[in-house]
Amino acid sequence: MVSKRDPLSANIRHFSITACLVPICSLYGAAVTTVEGVGSINTRLHPVQERIAKSHGTQCGFCTPGMVMSMYTLLRNHPQPSEEQLLEALGGNLCRCTGYRPILASGRTFCVESNGCQQKGTGKCCLDPRGNDSSSLLRESDICTELFAEDEFQPLDPTQELIFPPELLRMAEKPEKQTLIFRGERVAWISPGTLKDLLELKAKHPEAPLISGNTSLGPAVKSQGHFHPILLSPARISELSMVSKTSDGLTIGAGCSLAQVKDILAERVSELPEEKTQTYRALLKHLRSLASQQIRNMASLGGHIISRHCYSDLNPILAVGNATLNLISEEGTRQIPLNEHFLAGLASADLKPEEILESVYIPHSQKWEFVSAFRQAQCQQNALADVNAGMRVILKEGTDTIKDLSIAYGGVGAATVSAQKSCQQLVGRPWNELMLEEACRLLLEEVSLPGWAPGGKVEFKRTLVVSFFFKFYLEVLQELKKLVKLMPDSHHYPEISDQFLSALEDFPITGPQGVQRYQRVGSHQSLQDPVGRPIMHLSGLKHATGEAIFCDDIPMVDRELFMVLVTSTRAHAKIISVDLSEALDLPGVIDVITAEDIPGTNGSEDDKLMAVDEVLCVGHIICAVVAETEVQAKSATEKIKITYEDLEPVIFTINDAIKHNSFLCPEKKLEQGNVEEAFEKVDQIVEGEVHVGGQEHFYMETQRVLVIPKAEDKELDIYVSTQDPAHVQKTVSSTLNIPINRITCHVKRVGGGFGGKVGRPAVFGAIAAVGAIKTGHPIRLVLDRKDDMLITGGRHPLFGKYKVGFMNNGRIKALDIECFVNGGCMLDDSELVTESLILKLENAYKIRNLRFRGRACMTNLPSNTAFRGFGFPQGTLITESCITAVAAKCGLLPEKIREKNMYKTVDKTIYKQAFSPETLIRCWNECLDKSSFHSRRMQVEEFNKKNYWKKKGMAIIPMKFSVGFAATSYHQAAALVHIYTDGSVLVTHGGNELGQGIHTKMLQNACQILLKRLEPIIKKNPEGTWEDWIESAFEQRISLSATGYFRGYKAFMDWEKGEGDPFPYYVYGAACSEVEIDCLTGAHKKIRTDIVMDACCSLNPAIDIGQVEGSFIQGMGLYTTEELKYSPEGVLYSRGPDEYKIPTITDVPEEFNVSLLPSSQTPPTIYSSKGLGESGMFLGSSVFFAITDAVATARRERDTVEDFTVRSPATPERVRMACADRFTEMIPRDDPKTFRPWSIPIA
Repeated sequence: MVSKRDPLSANIRHFSITACLVPICSLYGAAVTTVEGVGSINTRLHPVQERIAKSHGTQCGFCTPGMVMSMYTLLRNHPQPSEEQLLEALGGNLCRCTGYRPILASGRTFCVESNGCQQKGTGKCCLDPRGNDSSSLLRESDICTELFAEDEFQPLDPTQELIFPPELLRMAEKPEKQTLIFRGERVAWISPGTLKDLLELKAKHPEAPLISGNTSLGPAVKSQGHFHPILLSPARISELSMVSKTSDGLTIGAGCSLAQVKDILAERVSELPEEKTQTYRALLKHLRSLASQQIRNMASLGGHIISRHCYSDLNPILAVGNATLNLISEEGTRQIPLNEHFLAGLASADLKPEEILESVYIPHSQKWEFVSAFRQAQCQQNALADVNAGMRVILKEGTDTIKDLSIAYGGVGAATVSAQKSCQQLVGRPWNELMLEEACRLLLEEVSLPGWAPGGKVEFKRTLVVSFFFKFYLEVLQELKKLVKLMPDSHHYPEISDQFLSALEDFPITGPQGVQRYQRVGSHQSLQDPVGRPIMHLSGLKHATGEAIFCDDIPMVDRELFMVLVTSTRAHAKIISVDLSEALDLPGVIDVITAEDIPGTNGSEDDKLMAVDEVLCVGHIICAVVAETEVQAKSATEKIKITYEDLEPVIFTINDAIKHNSFLCPEKKLEQGNVEEAFEKVDQIVEGEVHVGGQEHFYMETQRVLVIPKAEDKELDIYVSTQDPAHVQKTVSSTLNIPINRITCHVKRVGGGFGGKVGRPAVFGAIAAVGAIKTGHPIRLVLDRKDDMLITGGRHPLFGKYKVGFMNNGRIKALDIECFVNGGCMLDDSELVTESLILKLENAYKIRNLRFRGRACMTNLPSNTAFRGFGFPQGTLITESCITAVAAKCGLLPEKIREKNMYKTVDKTIYKQAFSPETLIRCWNECLDKSSFHSRRMQVEEFNKKNYWKKKGMAIIPMKFSVGFAATSYHQAAALVHIYTDGSVLVTHGGNELGQGIHTKMLQNACQILLKRLEPIIKKNPEGTWEDWIESAFEQRISLSATGYFRGYKAFMDWEKGEGDPFPYYVYGAACSEVEIDCLTGAHKKIRTDIVMDACCSLNPAIDIGQVEGSFIQGMGLYTTEELKYSPEGVLYSRGPDEYKIPTITDVPEEFNVSLLPSSQTPPTIYSSKGLGESGMFLGSSVFFAITDAVATARRERDTVEDFTVRSPATPERVRMACADRFTEMIPRDDPKTFRPWSIPIA
């Protein structure tokens, strides 16, 4: 949080910021508060920290300090915020673990008005289903819906907050006018105190940019290598923040932040009549979704305009709103229009090098003038627009004749594009259907995009150009309708069909509400027994205070060096030469580590740590620079000259791999019954394809390792963020050719893993260890997000083909599925993923005749690896797509087909393992009941009849998820418990804390054996303290150590016979989701999700519900927004949060209910509990199939009956183009053979 005194209002302004973008020099005169300054476990917790921890809003904890600071800043400005303010404050924070719901729940405890349960305190909830819960085996009194006790929280007392430092206040009240200069090695930061000094500096250094928020320049410097030796900061120039209101418009200083601009416009809108504020309202609409609040707090209006990004959300509106730029220099002032010439960067319409932008004048709108703004992005908030637009029309008073028309688009060219010619041709035309048709034709001619346009999505963007204009057409008609009511004798305007009205409404931004239900512990259970209770995460408070130590929080150790990896820029090539000379000559560079420096083995034959003669993908590690600082190491990587000779073939897609017979392992196959014979006896056969894109792990903590060599015996201490420290240990041992016992791996906690930190950390640990041994120095290796995403791989993209035979009543008699996953260039876990996928393909269905086949393709992409769900989320999407296809052919609802084909009685799976589906059926029935599925299905159908451009969809999906691996040795586990003589306890076990709360659950279960040993002592002295008992036990020589060992479940799979007992138990579940789509833009809104999950006897309901919610949201991301884009050369484009969109807090369903099914069975597990971390991923597909349902409804209504290929994720682009209509029909289409596309599909 940054706090400054506002020179205009004299108030102290607190605002949250994105710390990585803020130059230290820009903080002169500001107070900075970090999470450590808010509260501490050693002194006093702040209520924000306490509540986020006790509300279970923290899992891995890496994102928690950011969440705390966003909420803390909000409370400093608004001690009793509204829910809207809370959502806005958290909209720019990302979390990969929790699913956001508990974070929002903690923030809601501060809100003045809450949309929460109206029956709070009554023991009931307004979201509970009405009537009898016939499928539940337990009374409602045994079910609990509270995960934390709000009355235990300490109150928020604003009087106890830190004051603004008096010295800074004095400086702000009597500012010094002298120019401040901060000089670095390469850059000088100059901050003048007066406007006159700024203009002099700009005249002297015309090439020097003005830097305000650093939100545009910062990323350009970091990722694009831009360099400016002099930076001018106008932060202290009050004239650039002035606001002036006149009778005809509003002038806003260029130095005002976008957050301030939003407040200024909102105030002006409240003061003026509606007809004068059309442009202001349009700007406000986009300011609510532009970037995040943290970015809006930093970015300035002037910077946003001058940057002229093609995706700018404000420039199209300012252009059509006839805004004027007020420029100033030593020569004086002048005005230029913010028009298409300025936005295109024409010299005649641009600033002169010595000029700066002082302010922006935005005129009022007038009567009969209508201004609208539109944008469509990959997700609703915190995403750059694919296409945006500003549109303005003035009609001749009392008529529908166009007097003036302006349209500007962003995202469809290198700059904001103005459709000037089209607008001129439409002047004088009446505002009716004929004009609409002509306008669409003209716009598509003028706003043309080539098929190879950067950013891709060309046909989607073309469609949005006309879809947006259609929305504008309807909006103007609606406004005219209002005017007609005020002026009964005025002109008659075209009517809007009631079915079209919903096209005018944007999806509102709302926070999730919901109920979490779990089984209460029995009344016989001791209050001291924590098992089954919603205990806070063991490290929750440390997460919230920033005192939880992650790998890279370890302070710099003596003589430490920094390592940066050098990777291939070619997808498949022979390395001709590697020239290190220039890099080694740079100051601070100590060495460059290559494969030749490895004393032991360089990985395996098929999976080398570092490339030797050949690179197999872009991102293949070739060598590593070791230097005194990260900056020096990164500079040196750019000086290493690598000469390549391209090799053939270069394979990226699954189709190419199939053509070249390029596979990583043999085919995996399971079969039962007689598939061919069954196909001959069915009523109908459907064949289809399913494509599922990959997924990036996007753990909050990127890959990192610190290796510290010891003085003797080649011993090493390795601090690493990994899910498998033993694998790191083993790999380092073989790489250095030293025994494992000399390598100690330390893993305190991991900032998210999801499978991405199983195998890859061993590679980074081994390379860093080679550097440590060679140089004799500690080595720190930390991947930035861009390199992490480029190098590490992710979830396997999948291509599946199915053939399904069924009877007319929906009974499936035969199913044949062939799957191909894109494994990348090395084996990694691809064989295991393929096996897992094939074993789990049948999901919840008993089909007598089955054939499942799977292959892992070898391609020239980074090796894909383990990911939460391990093939199940991709593969089972094919199975459920078959169900949907059968339903469509039979004219039945998908849920009826699911019920008809589900396992009903004790049976055997395709691999001959026996199981009972009783719990599966209970989950299904409870989900139907708790979601009020059948009544809501009728409501959805009624809605769809009344709305043409918005459609709702529903889907309910069952799940049978098998837990574990088909190898007994994988399931063994050990633990060691020591009680020390002071009474403290140490628990050591083989699990890793990734956010799943394993340490918390361990402590809930530890000490049973030791307690039994202490029983005689406790009986003798029942009034004694724990310390007394331990001391007595020590004196009586009772062992205070205990070991626990679990040999594992017997698990095996014989692939030759196609049978086995591969899984110790199953997790069952069901999820029902309802969505609404906008057929004109492809956007969707998640209305409600109900999940019922079989946890059996939950050890900790808070942790288990958190795992279900987090995995569901991650799965929802896989199926809706998370899209990996590769260039035709195999370069990953989407290498950061700008291009790759994981769900944010506004993506969570409006109503989100999770129920843990009351226990009825006792699986062979600890306390009859189950592991829920993986299984919930697939339930996110209920959102995907709800979207598919809505799209299918739209297609039926438009008589577009032919089947369409199922492609995941269901992005706005795919949804919009699937909802074929007159606008998708009118766009020009390119022959794919005539151009090289910007990106290629790899699944």
